[in-house]
Amino acid sequence: MAKVTLLTYTTEPERTVASAAKLCYSASDIATIKDGLTDEKTASFVEMLAEIGHESPIEHAYFTFGIEGVSRSLLAQITRHRIASFSVQSQRYVKEKNLAYVTPPEIAKDPEALKLYKDSMAQAEAAYHALADKLSAGYEKEYLAAGLDEKTARRNAEKKAIEDARFVLPNACETKMVMTINARSLINFFHHRCCNRAQWEIRDVADQMLALVSKVAPNIFKVAGPPCLVGGCPEGKMSCGKIKEVREKYKNMREKF
Repeated sequence: MAKVTLLTYTTEPERTVASAAKLCYSASDIATIKDGLTDEKTASFVEMLAEIGHESPIEHAYFTFGIEGVSRSLLAQITRHRIASFSVQSQRYVKEKNLAYVTPPEIAKDPEALKLYKDSMAQAEAAYHALADKLSAGYEKEYLAAGLDEKTARRNAEKKAIEDARFVLPNACETKMVMTINARSLINFFHHRCCNRAQWEIRDVADQMLALVSKVAPNIFKVAGPPCLVGGCPEGKMSCGKIKEVREKYKNMREKF
């Protein structure tokens, strides 16, 4: 299943945010911008920003995550958050030697559904390798005819072949990525993806990310999570109807720190 690692983040993220905010509201200059920013004053600045809705200083804090064991289906969802940077393991350059894939929990707990699912994964993998081998053989002949040596021709042929063979691979295929995002956009990400109405896989990733950043910047992410943590549910008729349970979940998560 999904595993999220906080690879790196802005040094002293909350003090960086407080410094930017301080510049906006005082006559401080750059050389002395951090002077007097104790932990207490830093927390006060960050809380003030949340209270007045001044969010731009929060953008100065960045967080970089390593995300693995997730599906290509999740990739399609997470990259919709455009104020972020992504580096993803390529199916074009990396051959799927032993197909690793994500199994949805609802399928995993139904023996018949699980067998059907595994069979379809095996068929897709077999088709992928058959196509890659067939295409590679044809490309190798072309490269040899063009004068390339055998080793180079074979290597180039395989790379070219998997470009097209990958089209039969399912959304379930595992992938991994590095994602960098600023704190303001990350709060927006949590707003949408920690919600019970979010798809289960990306909700799990979002919860892991929130737990990690809450440890290093607790004031920035003090009320981060689904919107119902600080107000009513905005989903209307589509609401999960579990506000009490959701609030308890995130309260318990933060108490662990």
